[in-house]
Formats: sequence, structure tokens, C-alpha cells
Amino acid sequence: MIRTDAIERLPVRHAVPELLSALDGCGTAVLSAPPGTGKTTLVPLALAGLTGAGPRRRVLVAEPRRIAVRAAARRMAWLLGQEVGDAVGFSVRGERRTGPGTVVEVVTTGVLLQRLQRDPELAGVDVVLLDECHERHLDADTAIAFLVDVRAALRPELQLIAASATSDAEAWSQLLTVADGTGPAPVVRSTGQGHGAAIHYAPPPAGIRPAHGTWVDQQLLRHVAATVRLALEAHEGDLLCFLPGTGEIARTAGMLDGVDAEVLQLHGRAPAAVQDAVLRGGEGRRRVVLATSVAESSLTVPGVRIVVDSGLAREPRVDHARGLGSLATVTVSDAGATQRLGRAGREAFGTVYRCWAPADDARRPRFPSPEIKIADLASFALRAACWGDPTAQGLALLDAPPAGAMAAARSVLTAIGAVDEDGRATERGMRMARLGVHPRLARALLDGAAEVGARRAAEVVALLSEEPPREYGDDLAAAWRTARRGGDGYAARWRQEVRRLTSAATGAGSASTGRGAGPASTAAGAGSVSASSSGSGPEAPLGSGSGSGSDDAVAGLVTALAFPERVARARGEGSFLMVSGTRAELGQGSGLRSAGWLAVAVADRPVQAASARVRLAAVVDEGIARVAAGPLGAEGEEVHWEDGDVVAREVERLGAVELSVRPLKQPDPALVRRALLEGLAKEGIGLLRWSRESGGLRERLAFLHRTLGEPWPDVSDAALLARAEEWLEPELSRARRRSDLGRLDAGQALTRLLPWAGGEAARLDELAPERIEVPSGSRIRVEYGGAQPVLAVKLQEMFGLEGTPEVAGVPVLIHLLSPAGRPAAVTADLANFWREGYRAVRAELRGRYPKHPWPEDPSRAEPTRHTNARLKR
Repeated sequence: MIRTDAIERLPVRHAVPELLSALDGCGTAVLSAPPGTGKTTLVPLALAGLTGAGPRRRVLVAEPRRIAVRAAARRMAWLLGQEVGDAVGFSVRGERRTGPGTVVEVVTTGVLLQRLQRDPELAGVDVVLLDECHERHLDADTAIAFLVDVRAALRPELQLIAASATSDAEAWSQLLTVADGTGPAPVVRSTGQGHGAAIHYAPPPAGIRPAHGTWVDQQLLRHVAATVRLALEAHEGDLLCFLPGTGEIARTAGMLDGVDAEVLQLHGRAPAAVQDAVLRGGEGRRRVVLATSVAESSLTVPGVRIVVDSGLAREPRVDHARGLGSLATVTVSDAGATQRLGRAGREAFGTVYRCWAPADDARRPRFPSPEIKIADLASFALRAACWGDPTAQGLALLDAPPAGAMAAARSVLTAIGAVDEDGRATERGMRMARLGVHPRLARALLDGAAEVGARRAAEVVALLSEEPPREYGDDLAAAWRTARRGGDGYAARWRQEVRRLTSAATGAGSASTGRGAGPASTAAGAGSVSASSSGSGPEAPLGSGSGSGSDDAVAGLVTALAFPERVARARGEGSFLMVSGTRAELGQGSGLRSAGWLAVAVADRPVQAASARVRLAAVVDEGIARVAAGPLGAEGEEVHWEDGDVVAREVERLGAVELSVRPLKQPDPALVRRALLEGLAKEGIGLLRWSRESGGLRERLAFLHRTLGEPWPDVSDAALLARAEEWLEPELSRARRRSDLGRLDAGQALTRLLPWAGGEAARLDELAPERIEVPSGSRIRVEYGGAQPVLAVKLQEMFGLEGTPEVAGVPVLIHLLSPAGRPAAVTADLANFWREGYRAVRAELRGRYPKHPWPEDPSRAEPTRHTNARLKR
């Protein structure tokens, strides 16, 4: 029996007629309704004709999370007075509850994508509603893009709704253009506000450090726990507390020990039974539900009147250069905070405590980061290729995928044989896409099944597809054994996934599917493409499908097939080097520290850490490493600059890992020359022999380049290194090691850069003479190392000279010295010095050096290098 009274309390019911009218007129619509108004539960029932007088239609509702799928289906069935599986059912990976009378089916966006790639027309479906679009999950964005394609090319009658409480409705409206191109999709807004909630700000004390990576300051968690206690004392009802991850949930639960309430933990990896128990409500005792963002949207947690929001969330990140994924703790977006607030007012007026200052609201991003901008795109790229649009440029996406991330994804897909050189999906790639796991894991399942049997390969891949709990340890083979005999929620989900993957692996090769299952290729009638042989499977180290081999060997092989660039060789106790070149470290208590080789399944790289941190790995031997990472292998001559000299050797390697090294007695001269240039670039031109004359020539040329410009050459370090091949030949080609460079006369080599062609080189000594003859007849060296040429000369040798000497039109800076060679005066205007400065210098030097001539008029005196007595001889 339909619960009419409950339906009447849902504010969104007032927007339903407008939504139905918009769909009938345009076929697409954007529904914007605040949290708690019934958008997720009433609208699908109305669309299906299960409430009201509308026609019966089959409705598919896509939610971003499994927990939301179950909750939405249960709530809709309750509103109808039925059980899940009657008129309303659901499907998640590995579990489906529907019946012949099901007209509303709630699915995850991942399940929707799988169906679209199997059956782009979605035969039998009349309406698709994609809920919580604001979360910008990659699967949801991809599903909408594919559905827009389906409406344009195959089924214009298929109706499509994008729904959210906090999304950018206008942007989605532009994306969901009407099929005939007449304009954007209409936006339908619900004016209801649910029951509402009062907001209290509870900023943490000063001194709390910002979160980074997956690290969150313990002091913040203590503040959150204290706020929970405060809220429980001040208000009635159950409490929902939002925290960024399972680790923070567990630590906060410990801090709430002794609180007068049942403390429950809700997250995506919690067993289905635990999730269902939380969503069913309590039985008298107050509850504190500690949850991640899974409880942000599409959920009603019965009894909750209070929300405590830590203000943090987790987002995926990927290091494309190292092939490592990770999670980052970020500030919750304004949209996310609004969704969290809405959890408090679902059933009655509620209260929200925000663990931040009011001023922080202005600094929050409006929406979460689109996953397409920050995540690994291998799965997306494979789906796009199977859809018939390898570049994804023709897909209706709010944000285009980053070019670098797509290039990295295509590189992975090409290596495993999922796409050809043009990026088109191969038959093998189509098989991988149907398996419902990341392409790397699909490769491991298909190729591993051929080596160790489908069941054992599926068991390992199931472990890799959902990381085991930390208490299982970091040894994948040991975790495998624990899951086999385990009775916890993870083990139950693992066994369910193993059954699905085993069935998929044994049936994946039976059908021959051509590429391009999307509407573009369906409409074009594209033919099939033969399977790529690239990465089609390893050699047979374990018996070619016989299922032989120990658990450790099987776990290592399958993991290495999934992540060949993460095969790692020991470099010391607990330290490893991956084939990718990334260093990796095991924890101190790990039982894997003595292994010679590992296949790393899960690793992250903490902020500012030089090495990755291994979370889960399997032991392998060199044979398996060579097979799994074989395409990354190479053998050949390597000549490079290392530890200050040329190193020449013959090396066999897997990526960055050296397998064998032998000295190379007669290396290729061209490679040696390149290594020497590499050394010069690293250590500078100081490797050459610079005599005083060579340094002087360089300074003279630098002066002329600075003063006159071209054609006088730039002889700075950067310029000389850039032209090294021009001025260091032929000596460079004859050199074989560092010592040969040390014997190379840099000054002689520099003369090759002089402007000989135009004849200017002949004027070098005229424009920048090495020495200048002074009035005494002495030839004094000019120093060109400073901003102005310097002539250091004894004052008496300059007697009789009225003008200042010049070089290349620049006055020389004269350092006038005492008879003992000590500085007495500095001038760039000798005539002025004789008039103004000489008298004071004469008075001082005359008393100190009485045996030397000190005429009153030096400009007319005879220059000399000698004493008075010597002059009288």
C-alpha cells in the first residue's frame, strides 16, 4: 500500500508536474532540488507512473555509490509498501535484486556504463535519471556523455534527467541540449527546503596543522570528538559525523570511548550488512554514525538530527610519471558542505556543527574537483575507445580530459593490447572493457587465467580491485590466504567478486566483438578489428593454465601482469627500485623486507618523500619479473657521464632496474662524445685546462661582446656549453675520458670562436690589448674581468701622461700604485687626478718613499721606474 502521507510530506512533489511536462516536450531536463526534498525517491516513482496517473515507464536511476543505491531502492520500495525486488529493484557489481515486475531500477554509474557498452540503445528503458551530478565522479560524467550520444544517434525518444541539490544547473542544461538542437535542456527547480537545520560554527583551537596527503592532525580529530560530545549533550536525536577517511573514523571512534551512545562506522568498504543496519535506524539507544562522504547524498540515516562536519574530504590523485595513485585530503567544497548539512534536516528540523570558522566559508571551492581532471584515465580512455571516440573530443563533457593524462592512459592501453596504434579498441580491449575492472586488472585476469587458471587469477584480481583491510598485512599472498578463510565483510565481498570475475574470465573469450559498440560506430556499421598481439600474454612460467604454482608465485605473477612497471628489485634491506625508476620502501615490521624481487600492488608517495611507501606487494623471482615486465626490457651499450667521468658498459635492464652489467672496452665514439658533452653540461667548462692566458683571452672576448656586441662572441658559461661542439673540435671527438678534457687547452680552442670571416679577429689586440705601454715604457697587463678594464701601474710610471688610456673606446680604470706596489689611488680621469687628487697622494707618499721623485707637476714630469739616485747615474 502506497504511503501517501509520507509522499505528501516531500516538497519535490510540487515540481513533478513541471518536470514531466519538460520531459514530454524536450526529452531532457535538469532537476535542482535541495537535500531532503525527495528528489532521489519520489521523482523516479512519478516518472515510472507508480504514483499519480501517468503512464507506466521503465526508469533507470544511477547513483555514484553502492550504499546510495541500496538506500534509495529500499526507501522507494517502502514508499510503495513493497519489498525491494518488486516494482523497485537495484543492481550493483556482484549483486542484483530485481523481478519481472520491476520498473524502477537503481544502479551504480559503473553498472550503467557496463550496460551502455553492452547495449548502447538501453532497450526497454524509457527514462534515465543521473543523481548527484555535482559530485563530478568520472563514471557519472562518462555515462551522461554516452547517453547524450545515444539520444543524438540511436534513441531520441530516450528521456534523460541530470539531478542534484547543489550542481551548476545552467552548465548541465547547456550540456543536455535538446535532441533537435533547438536549445538547452529546461531547468526545473524545487522550492521546498525539507525541514531545515540550524548552523553552529565550532572552529578548532589555534596551532592545528593543515592536512596533507592522507595525514590529518590528531588535534583536529580530538576537536571533532569534543564537538560530538558537546552536540550530544545539547541536542536530542542521533548524530552523523563526517570525516575524510576510514583511518580518521577509527581514531575518532576511539576518542569517543565511554560516550552514552552506540558508535557506528559507515564507509564504502563497510560490509553491506553494516551499511544496511545503519540505514535501518536504531532501536531505542542513541547512535553516533561516523561516516565518510558516502553519507553526503542520496541517503537518509533514520533518527539523525545532528550533523558534525569536520570540513575535510578525500579526492583521488595520480602521479602519471610514476604510475602511482593516491588520495589527497582536501577542504570540503561548498556543495559538499551543503549536502552534509541536508542530512540533519531529512526527518525533522536539525542542527549542524561546522568545525571551522565562518570566514572559511568564503575560501571553499564551489564544487568538488572534477574527477576527470585529477584521476587515472585508463578506464575512461578504454571506454571512449570502445564507444568509437578514442580521443573523447566528440563526447559531451563538462570538462575535457587533460591531454597529459589521456596520453598516459593511451600508453598503458597500447602496452596491454587494449587499443591499436591509432587508439581504437581492439577485440582484446573490448573483452577487457566488459570485465568491469580497471584495464590493468583486466589484462592480469585474462593473461593470468591462461597461466594459472581462471579461478586463481580471479581470486588475486579481486584482491587487487578492492584493497584488503590493513590488518591483512602488506603480503598479498598472505592476505589471499586470510581472505579465503575469513569471515569478515571484506572476505564476503571478495568471494562474491571472485565468482563474478571467474565467470567473466571464462566467458570473455567466447564472443568475438568488433570495436565501436557506441552509437557512432553502430550507426556507421563499423566492422570488427582483430585482437592486438601487443601484451597478449606472457610466456608460461607457471605451467600455461594448469593452475600449478604456489600461492606466492601466482600472486606475484598476476600482480606483475597488472603492474609491470611496479616490479621492483631489492636495493638493500626493505628498499627497492621499481622498473619505473621510483624507489620504494617497506614498513619496518614487514615480512617482505628480505625478498629479492617484489611486484608492488599498492603504493603511495607521501608528501615531500623521496620514495614510495609499499602498502601491498607480492614476492616474485627474476623469471616472473622478466616475463611480466618483458616489454620494458632492453639490452645494449650505455655510455654516459657518471660520478665525474665517462662510464661505458653493456647493460641488460628492465626499465630502471639493471639485470646485468659488463664493462664496454671499445664504446662507440659518438656515444663517448655525447657522454663528454653531458659531463660538461653537468660540471661546467671548468673540466677544461684554463691557463692564465686562456682566462685572460676569455675575459677580453667577454669585454668586447659586452661593449661592441656582434660579431664578438658570447663566452659566458651557458653560451660556451651551447656551442661546445663548435669550438672544442676536433679535440672533443678524440677525447675518451675526463682526463682528456683536462688536457684540452681552452684558450687555443676559444680562438675558433673569433670572427675570422669578416676580418674583425685581426683587431683583437687593437681593440682589447693584452698589455698597454705606459709612459715609462713598461708594458702593463690590462685586467678585463670586471665591469671596466683595469690597469694597475705604479704612479711614477704615468708621469707626463695627461689623458686616460682607452680600449675599444672605454676609459681604463687606473689603479695607481705606490713604489712598493700598494694601492695609492684609483681614477678613470687621469688629467683630473693630476689637478685635484695628486697633491694629497704626493704628500703621503713623499714622506713614506723619500728616495723617489715626487714632482709638483706630474703631468709634465719625466716618467720613471727608478729612485732619485738611480736617475742621477
